[in-house]
Amino acid sequence: MKPNMNAMMKQVQQMQSRIQKMQEKLAEETCEGQAGGGMVKAVVNGNNEVLSISIEKDVVDPEDVEMLQDLVVAAVNSGMKAVKDKMNEEMSKVTGGMKIPGLM
Repeated sequence: MKPNMNAMMKQVQQMQSRIQKMQEKLAEETCEGQAGGGMVKAVVNGNNEVLSISIEKDVVDPEDVEMLQDLVVAAVNSGMKAVKDKMNEEMSKVTGGMKIPGLM
């Protein structure tokens, strides 16, 4: 039995539409990354843009600027990972767990 190409194309188009809507929704959501036990926090949106960074004054040591820099990098990376994890989770819901090259 030959698969109905028109039906298959319609399903692909519907999936593309759901993926686009999901991506637009996630672009507006934010995730927070932390480092140093929450002393440094970074808020990242679904477009992987850093929206804010907060640093507890107790972690600011003029004698150890490198540690603060490392904590900021770790917090930003943590936020970016949280966004990626959320995107993969939502994408899996839309695709039914099917891995689609270029999307995940």
